Amino acid sequence: MHGQRLLTFVVRATLVGAAAFALGVAVLAWDGLHDDIRSADLGVVLGNTVYPDGTPSPRLAARLDRALELYREGIFHLVLVSGATGKEGQDEALVMRDYLLQRGVPTADVLVDSNGDSTFATAANTHKLMQQRGLQSAVVISQYFHVPRARLALRRFGVAKVYSAHARYFELRDLYSAPRELIAFLRYSFRSYDVPPAKA
Repeated sequence: MHGQRLLTFVVRATLVGAAAFALGVAVLAWDGLHDDIRSADLGVVLGNTVYPDGTPSPRLAARLDRALELYREGIFHLVLVSGATGKEGQDEALVMRDYLLQRGVPTADVLVDSNGDSTFATAANTHKLMQQRGLQSAVVISQYFHVPRARLALRRFGVAKVYSAHARYFELRDLYSAPRELIAFLRYSFRSYDVPPAKA
């Protein structure tokens, strides 16, 4: 009898946990899909895969296209492209810069961060750059499920005003990426945002 009660408790707890997790994923996706687009000093595009031939992946191209759209609408006049050199051997940030330049964005309007090897690093680097340039507001641009975490990181680093827009690109892997992103978001909610000073 005791064993049956324990089994029932475990099953119910598992179902409740699964339901809570599913709800969390749904809330995260809903948040990321509801853009908050306002005039800002800077657009921040987070990096993603670049193919070995130097071509942005469809996910990354969608982020850049959204940034280009907002730039042309005058939402922001500077674009920061942030990424790192991936396993494919390409510097994501430079590829992103060239993508925008080839579509008419002036060189002076594109800022490059080649040390954005994580969302955390991009947020830290963005905050530092904004402080140096006296910028106060930013629109973060990424996949919808990634937007909440990127926005959270920027705010926790001290960016005064953070808005958002999601890339208009959806794929089957989102079914895996969105749940994984919830775990990452929770981890970012509790991590430290103290960054040690750079070594001379």
